Amino acid sequence: MSAPSRSTPTVPAAAEPSKRIAMLALGALGIVYGDIGTSPLYALRECFSGPHRVEPTHDNVLGVLSLVFWALIIVVSVKYLVFVMRADNRGEGGILALMALAMQRKRGEEVKVRPVVVTLGVFGAALLYGDGLITPAISVLSAVEGLSVATPFFEPYIQPLTIVILVGLFMIQRHGTAGIGAIFGPFMMVWFLTLAVLGVKELVQYPAVIWAVSPLQAVKFFLHNQGHGFLVLGGVFLVVTGGEALYADMGHFGWRPIRWAWFVVVLPALMLNYMGQGALLLRDPSKASNPFFHLAPTWALYPLVVLATGATVIASQALISGAFSLTQQAIQLGYTPRLEVVHTSAEERGQIYLPGINLALLVGIIFLVLGFKSSSNLAAAYGISVTTTMTITTVLAYVVARERWNVSRLVALPVAALFMVVDLSFWGSNLVKIAAGGWFPLLMALCVFTLMTTWKKGRDILASRLRGSSIPLKQLLDSFGDHPPVRVPGTAIFMTGNPEGTPPALLHNLKHNKVLHEQVMLLTIASEEVPHVPPEDRVEVIKLEEGFVRVIARYGFMENPSIPDILKRAREKGLQFNLMGTSFFLGRETLIPSKKRGMAVWREALFSWMSRNARSATAYFRIPPNRVVELGAQVEL
Repeated sequence: MSAPSRSTPTVPAAAEPSKRIAMLALGALGIVYGDIGTSPLYALRECFSGPHRVEPTHDNVLGVLSLVFWALIIVVSVKYLVFVMRADNRGEGGILALMALAMQRKRGEEVKVRPVVVTLGVFGAALLYGDGLITPAISVLSAVEGLSVATPFFEPYIQPLTIVILVGLFMIQRHGTAGIGAIFGPFMMVWFLTLAVLGVKELVQYPAVIWAVSPLQAVKFFLHNQGHGFLVLGGVFLVVTGGEALYADMGHFGWRPIRWAWFVVVLPALMLNYMGQGALLLRDPSKASNPFFHLAPTWALYPLVVLATGATVIASQALISGAFSLTQQAIQLGYTPRLEVVHTSAEERGQIYLPGINLALLVGIIFLVLGFKSSSNLAAAYGISVTTTMTITTVLAYVVARERWNVSRLVALPVAALFMVVDLSFWGSNLVKIAAGGWFPLLMALCVFTLMTTWKKGRDILASRLRGSSIPLKQLLDSFGDHPPVRVPGTAIFMTGNPEGTPPALLHNLKHNKVLHEQVMLLTIASEEVPHVPPEDRVEVIKLEEGFVRVIARYGFMENPSIPDILKRAREKGLQFNLMGTSFFLGRETLIPSKKRGMAVWREALFSWMSRNARSATAYFRIPPNRVVELGAQVEL
């Protein structure tokens, strides 16, 4: 997922590349690795104390640790850091960026967009909203539950304290995270060093646990536990749940710093801690109820709870901002209605805040904390959505390798098959969690998927209906020769989604007001299937006849359109107009569900409701409100 602080550390021009990479790697620790870095709080606990636990015997501990080690190596180190991160959409990553990359046309060629690619990408994005809800709830709960290890006195206060922390976290979103983000990296460095130290403390007392790196231990574990061992994979998967964030945040740090942070700091710290927890369980199996906090001496429990809470807040922040960024991408790609997007930094365009999404996430997380009551119960719901997203990522990456890079099937298929076997193994082991709570993220994903596809389909149908009721612009201009309209001073800007036809608002204005401005600008804002459009390619000005000019503004799916910015660039291209003498004409369609061939009636009603609640074009595109004229029309879907 995406990150709270999108800033890139500034480095003097004379600084060595290695120093710049080190600074970026430090930033990546706080942004990219918050989720996976807090997994030691609950991962091994679920393997040895969860609903599908195994007894912490010598062979079982070594077997689970072997599975943990090879999961981190295969899924994170090899799949994401070596292969998937090569599939960058002009430097950006994430499930929607990967989907857009798979849909892009090759230069000079026609590539048919497969509906299954779009469906998988959108559903994968919808699943990430479930992850955005569960991760903050399970992370903060598991950290606060460390208080009960110190004393049972805090047991009744765990849920209220968790909710207070989460409410405070969501309340600060409107202020941006630039200041807080500056300490994320150093804080998480302290966290990972603490993980390593706690693990080494136990590891030196039972060094034989290091034999878990042998894959034979995992094989022995499956041979001994058979079907039950397969179910334990659901707990093992918790160690890699932040893997998707590595890919999603690639555009903010680059692949090299993310790789350096992983191999130099994160992977060693995680494995030392997991090995230390394993050594503790071999020494004292009774600690299986919470092996992480039992690693610490009694005097360090309270400081460790504070440190763990801070780490989980950082992990939660990354998922929250990831939901903001994902929604922004969905808006630009046409899968979500316009929502209020607040930029919390004038310097960093990636720092955004969406009030509606923020409130929805907070309400959902509070219900999760109150409903599931403990991090162990939440772990039963966690995993199915993430495993499904990871499986979809493998499929889309294979499509990109074959369609975009022309990689031979003999090379691409075996690699994808290896990752698919691992993904499906984790996915199958998490299927049993559906009845115990896994239904929640799936239900949420289904609802989000329905909303996104309904909006996309509805907008396509609406555009088709409007094109059918319009006329070619050339035909309109030719008609002016016989019946020229009355021209009035000033400039009229008509916004239209069709860069070729005549805007319906223009026809309505001519029909009812029977006048036309001296200069008419037909403005189309096009969303490209790339993250960012170079400034020099942003605005295209095409001068037509009869004082008409067509302006096409192109934006990437990581960017927010701005009318002031478009007009400024149009002036730079030689277009002359006075803003005080300019009027913006917008069409406002009243949608009427019908039985015409299109969508089901209930989806038409849903689309109409979403349209009514979408943010107005005036506010979203930052159009001066006192210069706007809206012309309504009724359109049957």
